[in-house]
Amino acid sequence: MAYKKRLVIGMTGATGAIYGVRMLQVLREQADWETHLVISAAGLVNLKYELDMDRAALYALADVTHGINDIASCIASGSFKTEGVVIAPCSMKTLAAVAHGFGDNLISRAADVALKERRKTVLLPRETPLNLAHIRNMASVTEMGGIIYPPMPAFYNKTDSVRAMVDEGVGRILDMFGVDASGLYKQWSGLGE
Repeated sequence: MAYKKRLVIGMTGATGAIYGVRMLQVLREQADWETHLVISAAGLVNLKYELDMDRAALYALADVTHGINDIASCIASGSFKTEGVVIAPCSMKTLAAVAHGFGDNLISRAADVALKERRKTVLLPRETPLNLAHIRNMASVTEMGGIIYPPMPAFYNKTDSVRAMVDEGVGRILDMFGVDASGLYKQWSGLGE
């Protein structure tokens, strides 16, 4: 059996559930990737509200699912090899937990593990405007080696489609992990092209 690369995806109660869902959909089509999903209780509420999607439909997109409080899960240990963690979307509560190493649930613990093991850790914070605590927490995660990736649309692609805007963000994030996501968005090639 061929080794699959593992990616942990955490979903919290911040707005933007579509980012986590779309990432799972894309990775489902990648034969050499295995997804490990954790979603918070607030994330499930948001999933239902924003996408009219339930836990069963979400879980069907992931290869492996983990309970939010299952601190004994494999993804809570650095000895379990992953390519890293993406928290999409990332609430300010979860950002604070990651920034301060709380590890109070499996999402923040998985991110803490990725950071301590020097694995790619990408957070998609969804809040506006930002207060000073948010900014400092983002700086703290960045200083630890994490990547803060607010999902902001690129207007140079000249689309008015929400799906295309989501795909652009998801594609760029997955590119960071070496996933072939070239079909999700058009890379900028300059004004002359």
